[in-house]
Amino acid sequence: MKKALISALAIALLASSCKISKDNEEESVIGKPEVKVENGRFTPEVMWGLGKMGEYDLSPDGKRLAYTVTYYDMEANKGNAEIYVMNADGSDAKQITTTAKSEFNPVWLDNESLAFARGTDNGPQIFTMKADGNGEKQISDIEGGIEGFKISPDGQKIVYTATIAKEKPADIAKLYEGLPKATGRINEDLMYRHWDEWVDAIPHIYVADFDGTSVKNATDVLEGEPFECPMRPWGGLEQVAFSPDGKTIVYTCRKKIGKEYALSTNSDIYLYNIADKSVKNLSEGIMGYDQNPVFSHNGKMLVWESMEHDGYESDKQRIMLYDMEKGERTDLTANLDQTCYSYAWSDNDDRIFFISPYFGTREIFCYSFADNAFKQVTKDLHDINAFQIADGKIFTQEVSMSRPAEIFSYDLNGDTAQGTQLSQVNTDVLKQVNMGKVEERWIKTTNGENMLVWVIYPYNYDSTKTYPALLYCQGGPQDMVSQFWSTRWNFQVMSGAGYFVIAPNRHGVPGFGTKWNEQISGDYGGQNMKDYLQAYDIIAKQHPNIDENRVGACGASYGAFSVYWLAGNHNKRFKAFLAHNGMFNLEQQYCETEELWFVNWDLGGPFWDKKNATAQKSFANSPHKFVQNWDTPICCIHGELDYRIVASQGMAAYNAAVMRGIPARYLYFPDENHWVLQPQNSLLWHRNFIDWFDKWLKTN
Repeated sequence: MKKALISALAIALLASSCKISKDNEEESVIGKPEVKVENGRFTPEVMWGLGKMGEYDLSPDGKRLAYTVTYYDMEANKGNAEIYVMNADGSDAKQITTTAKSEFNPVWLDNESLAFARGTDNGPQIFTMKADGNGEKQISDIEGGIEGFKISPDGQKIVYTATIAKEKPADIAKLYEGLPKATGRINEDLMYRHWDEWVDAIPHIYVADFDGTSVKNATDVLEGEPFECPMRPWGGLEQVAFSPDGKTIVYTCRKKIGKEYALSTNSDIYLYNIADKSVKNLSEGIMGYDQNPVFSHNGKMLVWESMEHDGYESDKQRIMLYDMEKGERTDLTANLDQTCYSYAWSDNDDRIFFISPYFGTREIFCYSFADNAFKQVTKDLHDINAFQIADGKIFTQEVSMSRPAEIFSYDLNGDTAQGTQLSQVNTDVLKQVNMGKVEERWIKTTNGENMLVWVIYPYNYDSTKTYPALLYCQGGPQDMVSQFWSTRWNFQVMSGAGYFVIAPNRHGVPGFGTKWNEQISGDYGGQNMKDYLQAYDIIAKQHPNIDENRVGACGASYGAFSVYWLAGNHNKRFKAFLAHNGMFNLEQQYCETEELWFVNWDLGGPFWDKKNATAQKSFANSPHKFVQNWDTPICCIHGELDYRIVASQGMAAYNAAVMRGIPARYLYFPDENHWVLQPQNSLLWHRNFIDWFDKWLKTN
């Protein structure tokens, strides 16, 4: 989109607001904005006017759902989440909170009342209220607040997450005596910062008495242990589970710190007895990630997500079954060539349901104990992100490339291939939009295998015209190009800007078998780069409406590594590049990143190990070693708070381009991490994205 069009917003972000009094101050309540779409074009501004579906929970009788929706105020540069309740058939949806502080973690206490968390001056606390929004009461006052909570099946106990300070070693602490304003940090070990924060505090789980009106007698389950639970940066209360009788807790923990933590993914499942505080490791001997335990309803069985190899964070996720009486473990997926996560038991414990990435979508499958067999349950052009089972139905939260998250239902007793949409959070806006067609194509790779490529058509596509196109390079690197919806890489925003999008599921992504997923490790710059070029050569050259003289390439993280590598090896296929938070210098990356297990596994080891052929091959393919071949305009973007791939990588790539005389642009965010999360920063990101490619692909 040209600058003249950027200034003409396609949306009026008129956030509805009211005033509430709290501690003698007035705060604006961010409500649903009025969104007006011009000419059916989906723009970044329209995207940020949509509501964002969050967590949801089914009432015990399965008749109602509580869920959160976040709306954003662009001027205030923030969002606010409220709780809604609707019937299980999607009718009678009502907003039941209206506050300036976001609500989250809604949980049904019974069929008529809810518990939830909300921010306060003392951090987020736990509240209760009736399902119609009346009778609200704060029931916790935990110093510093909580990150989330879970209630035991018998309603007598509660588990919550809170952080504790990480203590300095005594010999280091004494150096700070009398220096309260000193800002220097002294470290003598690794993992001193992780993802986007310095590790000054760690999360612990606490178990407390709960009677529906108060939270009392809290005990730190990991008291005296310097380990994090749940695990940063992604873990939440899905890593903790009560037994059905409420007497024990199982939790996920990687009981390592410092260098040992930075080098290993070996987490375990621990059984904690609430009465005597005894602890037992249920996954001892399994060397990879073990996490997210789920009890059967009768308490006799436990399943969790399990990886075999230490250090391989993208390993196949297996269904590990544990017999609580016999103490025996069984890998239910030994003969299933799929990765599995997000488990739920059927009502009578005869089946286990789970989500699996599968040929470009994320679907629900189930395992039957009676048949010792797996079956696909859902099948549609979607990603199922979460689900719950009740009363013979599956309730999902799902997205697609053309639709943000909504709640759907599937009948377990009938044809469950396609669901019924229940929530209508964004229907009023989306009916104003002309989304670009999403097409599934299969092509042959250079080594003779089949590869799925998504092709997204431009807004208001006209078969008599030609259009510019963008090759999308996926990050991860082991992350499928699925039917995801994102406020960063949003294919409909690209379509709305007038572009075809070519999005290959190149080697190294899940959903196409373990061999395909594993291929990329130790082969950066290898077969997967041939896949990208093959996708360009076949799709761009054979599609009559793609102007092969106006094609760019873009991506983030490993996708940005791909862009930097292609910049030196594309043989003039592309006319512009854009790379966000990408690896440019792999030797630099090896020493800068925090999760060293990742670079050890995927790159093969350190660059100084000259006898390691895999590592030497990886570092020989570092994009910075091909800068002498750069001849194409490039935009580099990076966030200062990205500690996975630090900002010096983007700055180095930009500086190299300028010194080579290549037209270049550098967009730097001092307050963003690996993503771009703040609304105004996101709009700047998208406007820059469109402006950059318009400049080089539309103006000549």
